[in-house]
Amino acid sequence: MATTTAVSKHGSDVTTEGVRVVVRPAFIASQSSPADGRYLFSYHIAIENGGTQRVRLATRHWRIVDADGDERMVEGPGVVGEHPELRPGDSFEYTSYCPMLTSWGTMEGHFMFERDGKPLAVTVGRFFLVS
Repeated sequence: MATTTAVSKHGSDVTTEGVRVVVRPAFIASQSSPADGRYLFSYHIAIENGGTQRVRLATRHWRIVDADGDERMVEGPGVVGEHPELRPGDSFEYTSYCPMLTSWGTMEGHFMFERDGKPLAVTVGRFFLVS
């Protein structure tokens, strides 16, 4: 079961079975061109293992929806080329990017972790990409 905590109006903060994922998105105006319909967003993710067992991030799954309602799914191994392993109390942070064709959109999804040889789906709550 996932629990949601209040964060900034655009980010998200969700804990699933002791694993907390906090997202802080930002618009990158210097690398965007609204006249050309190009918008670049970054999102900083902090993952904290508040549980009692070691977890290892295996895969990521994203659902990205733009202002026109167009949806794309992104799946792949690890995050930013890594498969972080977190002992209880450990955390891992990274920043990634999402190009959009519209001035706003949303992202949400989940990370698949391994815990004691079993899969654990950790929710990444919906966050908003807003220029």
